[in-house]
Amino acid sequence: MQCSTMQTQRAGRRSAKAAAQQGVASMHIGGRVCTPLVSAGCKAARAAPAASRAPSVKVQATATIEKAAGPAATASSGGAGTRVMIIGGDGYCGWATALHLSARGYEVCIVDNLCRRQFDLTLGLDTLTPIATIHDRVRKWAEVSGKHISLQIGDICDWEFLSQAFTSFQPEHVVHFGEQRSAPYSMIDRQKAVFTQTNNVVGTLNVLFAIKELKPDCHLVKLGTMGEYGTPNIDIEEGYLTVTHNGRTDTLPYPKQGNSFYHLSKIHDSTNMLFTCKAWKVAATDLNQGVVYGVRTEETMADPMLLNRYDYDGIFGTALNRFVVQAAVGHPLTVYGKGGQTRGFLDIRDTVRCIQIAIDNPASRGEMRVFNQFTEQFSVNQLAEIVSREGSKLGLDVVVTNVPNPRVELEEHYYNAKHTKLVELGLQPHLLADSMIDSLLEFAVQYRDRVRMELIKPAVDWRKTGVKVNTMGAAVAK
Repeated sequence: MQCSTMQTQRAGRRSAKAAAQQGVASMHIGGRVCTPLVSAGCKAARAAPAASRAPSVKVQATATIEKAAGPAATASSGGAGTRVMIIGGDGYCGWATALHLSARGYEVCIVDNLCRRQFDLTLGLDTLTPIATIHDRVRKWAEVSGKHISLQIGDICDWEFLSQAFTSFQPEHVVHFGEQRSAPYSMIDRQKAVFTQTNNVVGTLNVLFAIKELKPDCHLVKLGTMGEYGTPNIDIEEGYLTVTHNGRTDTLPYPKQGNSFYHLSKIHDSTNMLFTCKAWKVAATDLNQGVVYGVRTEETMADPMLLNRYDYDGIFGTALNRFVVQAAVGHPLTVYGKGGQTRGFLDIRDTVRCIQIAIDNPASRGEMRVFNQFTEQFSVNQLAEIVSREGSKLGLDVVVTNVPNPRVELEEHYYNAKHTKLVELGLQPHLLADSMIDSLLEFAVQYRDRVRMELIKPAVDWRKTGVKVNTMGAAVAK
């Protein structure tokens, strides 16, 4: 996770094989055999091949899990030394993506200032799964895979640092995860709201200037959010909407209705990207991502030191992550309000494939391409039902309770978002019903002794965001 810290400091080809040897899966990464962290009952992932590029127009909108027995499908390589800078590569999505691309032959450089870890220290939070330092992670990946990931520690809001990183690495693609990514964090107090918007908007502006001045042919893959759209009472298109008004027709950016200072920062990013694509002929793909879940990817399971983070608290933990942990420790699932809030969801294994697909099928110069990056839609009530059903298969007694909603949002609404473009380019989705146990519940049960019960309840109320610094009271509900 790449962010500046204003208040404190500005601080290929690969085959994946599953062997039924002693009931434990193994896989080949970079020519080496690795034993993933899975039990005999767990399942091994297979990545789907990337499709050839579909025709691109200006307005555009992995594998199944099986028991370890026999060879898995061959992952698409496509990397062939392509140079990819991943900003925010120490974060949840960034780390999984860095390993996924590195394993497939891309030359990867992680840029991060480690502020996501600093947030945990400041707020008294912790990941459910124990994670190694980024330096140890990168070293272990080299040992496991035989592949090198470059690491540059610094703040992209610092132009001198970012320009030096660009000049030294010369990326062909920049994958930009590097923003403060929590809506509740942005609503803690005035300080966090200002930090979120300054960090996110300035950081993205610096990346756009770096592309213009230092690497004009570089393709930007920017992580947006489905939350930019809000919950309109019409279908959500992929980025653009064709409108006829008073007899005239035009295709315009889809209306945005952010529901927090975080979501609004993402909207500002998208607007700045659209402008620079027009003015500077930047090539950009804006991935409006839904809620990501899961811990397991082939690469992050290759060694304990490569394990990804799992957030379950009321600030960085999503509803699904929170429900799974609550089920594992016998806490009632806390549904906010009526529970009709509906969003798009996707497995972390699909996130990394979407990034690879966007890289392998880049936008053209001057094109601002938008993909809605999710695979399924669920309401909060439906998530609770799924967790209850799947939890019972592990012998968990799951209870659901409704609690006052700390957010200002519609709790019952229409929601139908289009998400066809990535599928057309080759995405083969994992489905939640097929991966709930091995991708989520087993981790929560395995690490439930690390759960801190006081972090489970929501502690940030949208209606009470004020000017008084609320750092100490943000994570734990009173």
